[in-house]
Amino acid sequence: MRILLALDSFKGCLSSEEVEAAFSQVLTARGAEVRALPMSDGGEGMLQAFIAALHGQIQEVEVHDPLMRPVTARYGLAPDGTAVIETAQACGLTRMTAEERNPLVATTYGVGELVAHAARHGCRRFIIGLGGSGTSDAGRGMLQGLTDSLAPGGTIEEVLHGALSGCRFILASDVRNPLYGPEGAAHVFAPQKGATPEMVEELDRRARQFAEESARRMGRDTSSQPGAGAAGGLGYAFLQYLQATTQSGADLLLDLCDFDALLPHTDLVLTGEGRADRQTLMGKLPERVMRRAQAHHVPTWLVAGQARDAEPLLQAGFSRVDSLTPDGMPLEEAIRPEVARENIRRWVERNFPLD
Repeated sequence: MRILLALDSFKGCLSSEEVEAAFSQVLTARGAEVRALPMSDGGEGMLQAFIAALHGQIQEVEVHDPLMRPVTARYGLAPDGTAVIETAQACGLTRMTAEERNPLVATTYGVGELVAHAARHGCRRFIIGLGGSGTSDAGRGMLQGLTDSLAPGGTIEEVLHGALSGCRFILASDVRNPLYGPEGAAHVFAPQKGATPEMVEELDRRARQFAEESARRMGRDTSSQPGAGAAGGLGYAFLQYLQATTQSGADLLLDLCDFDALLPHTDLVLTGEGRADRQTLMGKLPERVMRRAQAHHVPTWLVAGQARDAEPLLQAGFSRVDSLTPDGMPLEEAIRPEVARENIRRWVERNFPLD
């Protein structure tokens, strides 16, 4: 049997590559012909997955974290001059302890430094992953980081018409929220980043004010554009100032991997994520994988650490929906990497018996 693996990371447990390696080892031992494609929809694991697809290399650079402390961050550099930037490398929530999190203070400054470093290395196409941020500054910090790095003492306009002239930015994100308002960055995402109700109101006010100032400055307003609220409004800064375009992170990666071209030579697609439910059908990676396989009449099995809402998932087109975690196993045990690998082994042996 020819099996194509296209699984997202099991967040907080195993990376996409680690999940697929565990499946591959057991499936291959049982006689299957396996092809594994590391996956991400623009969130956790995005850097490794995209650089693998682009046959690029990882670069390391010193930048500032959300609290302006020096840290080493990574980005990807592809042979064709494309930079892959996972913004969480600089402004991620995991860069701070729970006690340190304060979105009134946290900044995206380091993201600007990452973009600047890549631009100085000749990059003219940028794929930006917006998942996992610990910030809600509407990207103002990023713009300042760009300016300080590429036009010290100057303005963002000088950067746009100078060092970044001719650059193209693609936001790999499935977030559709606007910058401000009830569905905006502050109200929807800031509480997860440590914001109190009072902070949420202040962050929303700041975002609205910044959008009004930017509209006067640039002669256009992208604050209500879908995706402007991604990563605490970082999406807005890329849309408004860098004229970025937004694309489904999952679809972008699947295109880069030539996923569709592999399907005629595939008998079964295995996809999954740490937790699957009806929200999986809202453009998340397993759903995008399934839609493409469906068009080629290739069955797709959805295998997750925990799977719920099986009926709507099956009705949507998945041929099978399974949980890897045995009933009754506590979550804190299930997310231990060695336990997750053992659960994968048992599931494969149960569902792919030896001849």
